[in-house]
Amino acid sequence: MDASGLILKLSSPDRPGIVARIASYVAGHNGNLLEFSQFTDREANRFFARLEIDTRGLDVQQDDFIAGFGTLGRALDASWHFRKQPYRMRTALLVTQTDHCLNEIVWRAGLGEIPVEITSIIGNREDCRGNAEKAGLPFHHIPMAGAAKEEGFRRIRNLLVDQQVELVVLARFMQILPDWLCAEFAGRVINIHHSFLPAFAGAHPYRQAYERGVKLIGATCHYVTPDLDAGPIIEQVVERVQHFHSVADLVRLGRDCERTALARGIRWHVNDRTLIDGHRAIVFPD
Repeated sequence: MDASGLILKLSSPDRPGIVARIASYVAGHNGNLLEFSQFTDREANRFFARLEIDTRGLDVQQDDFIAGFGTLGRALDASWHFRKQPYRMRTALLVTQTDHCLNEIVWRAGLGEIPVEITSIIGNREDCRGNAEKAGLPFHHIPMAGAAKEEGFRRIRNLLVDQQVELVVLARFMQILPDWLCAEFAGRVINIHHSFLPAFAGAHPYRQAYERGVKLIGATCHYVTPDLDAGPIIEQVVERVQHFHSVADLVRLGRDCERTALARGIRWHVNDRTLIDGHRAIVFPD
């Protein structure tokens, strides 16, 4: 939303009347509901919702509206989060060698399509320094070969904290994050994996796909957890494979999948269209 407003994300046990009670609270303070997306997981008896609220007509201050919702939220036994709009999320991009995902994010951020403020580009190799300099963004080279890996991750962590980073994007960052870093930034690290997970996890998925003769390849944007390539999936994009396609062709087709899946995943995360539910991500796409 461009105007002054709020986004509310909420999850709670499912019960009758939740929608009416939330809508009544908003209307009771002269708020205008621009969007009310909801989903009920019947097997788990859980309710999920995302609301966009135009707050220009509120009869109270935004902060008082947010604080006052606590009474209803606790009555619903809910977990909830408000975000004030307009807003740009402070985001760091981690890269290694390939730059197509990096270029996609920088381009879309420049268009204003994804509301992020790129704080820096961090690379364990120098390959993407030129991309960063061309975009006018700071580049930090942190070597991570051999025994330098643990110290490298400590330096990355310190940069993220110092820059008050809210979202970390692994834009083809070819390093496995240590468990302690995954835990500290849980729910705030997004990865693009060049495979249609859960198939072909790990390294060289296009070679694996070629050898298996698949008819579809894809890319998966997901949250990062200590379990390699097994975090909650945000978005997946696929492309048709023909029998005459080589490994190089699969890599070419896959790059398009990767760029699209990652851009959508970032946009939905920063616009609070995702809720993590165990091993799954509930997504309310735009």
